[in-house]
Amino acid sequence: MLLHVQPGARRTAVAGVFGDRLKVAVHAPPTAGRANAELTRFLARELGVPKTDVVLKAGASGRRKSVLLCNVSPQQVAVRLKP
Repeated sequence: MLLHVQPGARRTAVAGVFGDRLKVAVHAPPTAGRANAELTRFLARELGVPKTDVVLKAGASGRRKSVLLCNVSPQQVAVRLKP
């Protein structure tokens, strides 16, 4: 899954589409990996999977991220992460 992440937002939520990526606003600041941890927790909670099933594959230090979702179908993602 390709994401555009906006750290330091008022609340953590799916914020729409940014180009070819799903935009996710994250409440945590972008320091010390806090935004990445918040993103992982948010996606796991929304998709109903353990945090270990959400793996950050690329983009740990940028806004453009690639996330691997294990044990989640594309249909579940489309339904549960609507912008």
